[in-house]
Amino acid sequence: MDSVTEDRAPEPLTEYAHRLTHRVRAFDRRHPLLWDLHFAGFWVTAALIDYAGGGWRHNAHDLDVPGWLLVLSLGLSVPLLRRRTHPAAVLATMAPFALVNAWTGAALQASLLQLVPVYHLALRRPLRNLWWATALVIAPVLVSIARYGEGTWDQQIGSQLMSVTVAVLIGVTVRTRRNYTEALEDRARRLEIERDQQAQLATAAERARIAREMHDIIGHNLSVITGLADGGRYAAGKSPERAAQALDAIATTSRQALTELRRLLDVMREEEQDQAARSPQPGLTDLGPLLDGVRSAGLPVHTTVHGDPTLPPGRQLTVYRVIQEALTNTLKHGGPDATAEIELSYEDKGAVTATITDTGNGSRTDHTARGGRGLPGMRERTALYGGTLEAGPRPHPEQGWRVRLHLPEEHPQ
Repeated sequence: MDSVTEDRAPEPLTEYAHRLTHRVRAFDRRHPLLWDLHFAGFWVTAALIDYAGGGWRHNAHDLDVPGWLLVLSLGLSVPLLRRRTHPAAVLATMAPFALVNAWTGAALQASLLQLVPVYHLALRRPLRNLWWATALVIAPVLVSIARYGEGTWDQQIGSQLMSVTVAVLIGVTVRTRRNYTEALEDRARRLEIERDQQAQLATAAERARIAREMHDIIGHNLSVITGLADGGRYAAGKSPERAAQALDAIATTSRQALTELRRLLDVMREEEQDQAARSPQPGLTDLGPLLDGVRSAGLPVHTTVHGDPTLPPGRQLTVYRVIQEALTNTLKHGGPDATAEIELSYEDKGAVTATITDTGNGSRTDHTARGGRGLPGMRERTALYGGTLEAGPRPHPEQGWRVRLHLPEEHPQ
């Protein structure tokens, strides 16, 4: 406890003053009328003390005006109650009392309170209002010089103009700082909104990516398992050995699906992200096991490759997933006698074309209208690399389905 106290540095005076100012302003925003009452009450009290104590006599040009003092003191201080909401009206209300104060020679110091509404005019109103405000403040000085002739014109007017200038400069400075602070706060709010929007977009994109991966992993493997189970059921009565082979293939496919599913879930868990990153996504080298699983499920597949398959991992994954999805759809909808053919053409600079055709005779529709994730997922993957994807029935008189993927050349960033 002692060590913690000793390590604690004293709070700087500027931070303390800033925090205190922030609290005062917060209180003012919550209770503006109470603050205005305190401010106006302070100057009313000061004006009355000046009147009752006789301090005004030290500056008065004429000492025979005691009857006016109370009214003048109140007239120059009470209007300050509305100085923030109606500074122009407050200054106009104080002007007659200031003129009477100068004409009678009382020269009450409360007349300097005219600078308060001038400050608020500079703080809240257009600067063009300051011309007539300056005229109202200078007018009593002109009246006093003309009537009593004390001091030179330039000295008296220059002093008053200097006071008005200081009040205006303070108001403009506070106004500029307030506008700057509001601009910073507005920018911070907009950045916060933009950050939240970016987070929402990132979340939506991540959900779409996870949905694609889940669909590709689970959908394909379940289709293979379904084909194997159907084949094993037919073979159970005639060839127990074929049924046992189908069951072994089902177990192998299930384990592969579980492995890929665990890898995807590990990526979603922050504490195992590094370990999951070491497990690569499937690529073109994994097409062999994929095709073996499809063939074991009863779909004959023939593959033709043109060119050298040198693609980055991201493009390999896209090609792999599109082939996987196309074969999955053939297993689901192609019928028992369907066959499939895959043609891969590799070009320079990462360009590749993959065409998957089948001879299925089953009915097939675009699953987008029914909420399916197959074709939308393939198109989303293709769009990441600026590619094109075509999927539809083969031209008449041929039967079956064709999926054609084309990824263009890579362009260096």
